[in-house]
Amino acid sequence: MVRLTAIQLCSVPNVEENLVIIDAELARLAPHSANDEHIVVLPECCLFFGGKDAEQLSVSKLLLKDKLAQLAKKYKVFLVAGSIPLVTSPKIEDKFTNSSCIFSPQGEELIQYDKIHLFDVNVEDSEKSYRESRYTQAGHKICCLKSKTVNIGLTICYDLRFPELYRKLQQLGADIITVPSAFTAVTGKAHWQILLQARAIENQVYIVAAGQQGIHCNGRETWGHSMIISPWGEILTCLEQGIGSISIEFSREALEKVRKAMPVIEHNQFENTLKTPKLNKLIR
Repeated sequence: MVRLTAIQLCSVPNVEENLVIIDAELARLAPHSANDEHIVVLPECCLFFGGKDAEQLSVSKLLLKDKLAQLAKKYKVFLVAGSIPLVTSPKIEDKFTNSSCIFSPQGEELIQYDKIHLFDVNVEDSEKSYRESRYTQAGHKICCLKSKTVNIGLTICYDLRFPELYRKLQQLGADIITVPSAFTAVTGKAHWQILLQARAIENQVYIVAAGQQGIHCNGRETWGHSMIISPWGEILTCLEQGIGSISIEFSREALEKVRKAMPVIEHNQFENTLKTPKLNKLIR
């Protein structure tokens, strides 16, 4: 059996405080047998949020991976560590990557995805303007972790608005796509659920979306509404507000049933260049 869990947080700009809360939430999860797999997804910026963006530069130099790996090992889960700031390279001192890592129940790092699409937008909230690229180095590699039981595609927050990334993950074999996020209250209310359901339906995958929720130390308000969505687009479970977790059992049978009943992968005329329709250019 494979169990999927999303943990919702209201993270603060203090790594140790966030680790204590994450530890407590992991401890509350239902125990599972040694033969079962439990995939737990944390939100974006799970270890540091609500402070100044520049502060993440110093946080990125801490041993954040080691701390999260220890939690994965302690609770024997596959921990999708939402996202954390990580040092890019010695050559780039003024930027970090916003990265999602998966740790095994043995505490081993299995994969790292660096957020590709950075949130540089104007929003009608207390912040008004977000410029993630000021301190964050964009990633360039699409990541899908393949295992004997399930394949997990990795995305982060603003990536949700780019269906091409999700289609690519589906083509790589993703059964589940994780969406750790810190959606603003304004954009979350307008688009969060719609986009999540669209990505699930388009690609016939499970979507596990873990969000930040609440008013943070810097006044920023995040939307929450963490949810797990079926390949048919059904909201299987949702936590609208507060800190906590939601879980469901992954069903290979349900996944295959949807894909067999509506074989959009086979019908997609843009998958194979030999089948791609000719698009006539309109010349004026």
